[in-house]
Amino acid sequence: MFDIGFSELLVIGVVALIVIGPERLPKVARTAGSLLGRLNRYVSQVKQDVERDIHLEELRKTQQSMQETAQRFEIMADETGGSVKAEANKLEQALQQTIGSITPPEVEAKAEAETAAALDDASLLSEPPPEEPPQAQMELPLEPEPSDARKPA
Repeated sequence: MFDIGFSELLVIGVVALIVIGPERLPKVARTAGSLLGRLNRYVSQVKQDVERDIHLEELRKTQQSMQETAQRFEIMADETGGSVKAEANKLEQALQQTIGSITPPEVEAKAEAETAAALDDASLLSEPPPEEPPQAQMELPLEPEPSDARKPA
């Protein structure tokens, strides 16, 4: 703490011995030691308080930045939730329109039964179509026939 060498301490001790005297010197040394100890404890306590205050200030700044970040995320979540709800409403409306345009299953089943019955009646009344006669196929020669001019006589 202080930059005092051994020779300086020796000079202080000799002066104290001469001024205070040999009877009171041990008592004064104990008192000076206890005062120096209190001073050291007080300085270390002040250091701890300053460090604690610095740490608390850093924590407050961190807490404030976290709160600001949380608020930004809440705003983003609200905006996203609103857009998702809007899209869900659009999809629900489209689904309702689609459901409204589809015929109910009972009506659809009845229409299919009527169509099937009409087809069955028509197939019973009508005769099968006559088969078409097979068409004659002409065969083409693969090689051209020699002409008369080329035939040897």
